[in-house]
Amino acid sequence: MKIGVVQLRSVLDPAQNLATIRKFLAEAKSEGAEAVFLPEVFYSMSDGTKPTPYLIDGKNEHYEAIRALAKDSGLYILGGSAATNMNGKIMNRSYNFAPDGTEIMTYDKMNLFAVDLSKHPSSTVIDETRVYSAGNTPKILPLKDFKIGLSICFDLRFPELFRSYSHQGANVLSISSAFTVPTGKAHWHTLLRARAIENQCYVIASAQWGQHNEKMSTFGHSLIIDPWGEILADAGEGEKIIFAELSNEKIEAIRARLNVLRNPKA
Repeated sequence: MKIGVVQLRSVLDPAQNLATIRKFLAEAKSEGAEAVFLPEVFYSMSDGTKPTPYLIDGKNEHYEAIRALAKDSGLYILGGSAATNMNGKIMNRSYNFAPDGTEIMTYDKMNLFAVDLSKHPSSTVIDETRVYSAGNTPKILPLKDFKIGLSICFDLRFPELFRSYSHQGANVLSISSAFTVPTGKAHWHTLLRARAIENQCYVIASAQWGQHNEKMSTFGHSLIIDPWGEILADAGEGEKIIFAELSNEKIEAIRARLNVLRNPKA
């Protein structure tokens, strides 16, 4: 299955973000991709101190705008997240749609990001608990012959989540992100390759890139990594879409020659 991974410089205004995404979806369609993965908070990027005013709330116009990305393109739209109002709690929710616009599954970010780099040259200080409530339910999305473990950004630093996914049969890990520049430079490639290698899964890491507002700047380098840990595509910097083929045969071949997925003893 050929997939595309979109790297964005999302801003607060959803209309601007959607216009950019639609351009990349047209490119994905022309390249023969079946599914496209979007990054964290692709719909609207706030400054991190308060929620975006463009909240998904039930099946409101913002929900329908995301749903239309799938329906209009005829592609699976996967992985990306948008701020969602759930009875007064704001969730960082991943939305996943089939090509006909049917909602397949949602996932709420379980591990909320907090970093204090006030003494770093970037002066980055973020605490997502001021904005979001945490989810509590891991999700595996079935798609054709693949099983995709869903996660968002800071979840990446919790390897037990991905180990659980692989023991439940996941062979692809989706990690949509908006990694900060200093943490991205230090850890992004290393952590993502580790999750691929230790679980013998494809890792699809759709990322935000660039200066989004006065407070938010992200690392980019969206990645597609195979189950051996080889980087199949790296978006580097800039807004773009990258592509790769996912192969069940490759997963099975790698797992056959190096079995690291034996279930732990009860």
